[in-house]
Amino acid sequence: MRSEGFVLTIDGPAGSGKSTTAKETAKALGFDYLDTGAMYRAITLKFIESGISLHDRKGIARVLRSARIAMNWRHGNLEVLLDGCDVTREIRTQRVSACVSPVSAIHVVRKRMVLEQRRIAQGRNLVCEGRDIGSVVFPNADLKVFLECDIEERTRRREKELYDNGLHPGRNRVRANLIERDRIDSSRDISPLRRVPDAVLIDTTMLTIREQVAVVCSLALAKLRKKDRA
Repeated sequence: MRSEGFVLTIDGPAGSGKSTTAKETAKALGFDYLDTGAMYRAITLKFIESGISLHDRKGIARVLRSARIAMNWRHGNLEVLLDGCDVTREIRTQRVSACVSPVSAIHVVRKRMVLEQRRIAQGRNLVCEGRDIGSVVFPNADLKVFLECDIEERTRRREKELYDNGLHPGRNRVRANLIERDRIDSSRDISPLRRVPDAVLIDTTMLTIREQVAVVCSLALAKLRKKDRA
């Protein structure tokens, strides 16, 4: 592992292939993988279970102080722990998906998550994905990628993901949820979803995951070779 670390960020809207591309790219490059979306989903689940209002500042602060979020890789699979309990499957349910954007828009929540993400990244070769990773969390990342994808293709992908996990919300509901998340993520005042000028844009609508990974790996290897020569 490089002592100074190499950070590769992948941003984009829900359903564009960020998570799978990031996981497979990390595996191909031999890097660590940081699923920032899973961190926000875990804290969202904590808020849901606590039953507090998102306007309750004291309640929000209390939840953030008590929440313990950890991520482990076991046999190539990501395990997300919330307060010591495995919530890997539960954070992907529709009730969490419907609430994750409003929770993620809360300033103190983002501040806590960003600090944790930067701590994890120190000295590591890391692939991480989300919506503000290249613009806010790691503005000096070695390589920034932004994925975009047609809404109908994103709907199909998300519906299949839910179906594979035993959930059947229906295509119209899935599409509506994605559109609403796009609206919230792009218009929020704090860390909105946006492509920064130095991010490489990749349209994944017509690409397979293997093709997406190949493109990102090629970009990363070129950057690594350039950094080694510097």
